[in-house]
Amino acid sequence: MAILPIITVPDPLLKKKSKPVDKVDDKLRTFMDDMLETMYDAPGIGLAAVQVGKLWRILVMDLAPDGEDPDPKYYINPEITWTSEEMNIYNEGCLSIPEQYADIERPAECKVKFLDYNGEENEIHVEGLLATCIQHEMDHLEGIVFIDYLSKIKRGIYVRKVKKLVKEKEE
Repeated sequence: MAILPIITVPDPLLKKKSKPVDKVDDKLRTFMDDMLETMYDAPGIGLAAVQVGKLWRILVMDLAPDGEDPDPKYYINPEITWTSEEMNIYNEGCLSIPEQYADIERPAECKVKFLDYNGEENEIHVEGLLATCIQHEMDHLEGIVFIDYLSKIKRGIYVRKVKKLVKEKEE
């Protein structure tokens, strides 16, 4: 497996819509394993393919608590088929917006249709952190990052902070 470079705001690729995957094969599974390894290394709990430079509708995540066995999840061509009217607020962060966090309101529950690691069709009903994480990562597939939900002024502050952080790491 390989650690892939994670792109950060304001990279224009993060604003593009991702395209559906045509087939699930060994090459794609290797890429998803690399995504998962990259996410663990960052460390994070979710990652969309666009964050590592591929405009493919793929998400990986693992919400297993620290100290427990990993529980990786793979979502290929995910589609939200239903959301609850009830909302939740979570303090979200993002590997493409390092060290920045904000309270974001999203539906508390949702249903998601997707292909799994083996290309099998699934539909799940999720709530809590998993619902938030799936919606956050699916936003990436539509060219949306969590700071897009904030005011223009706050968004600008976050982008400037990330640019400064990236520059410092490069030096």
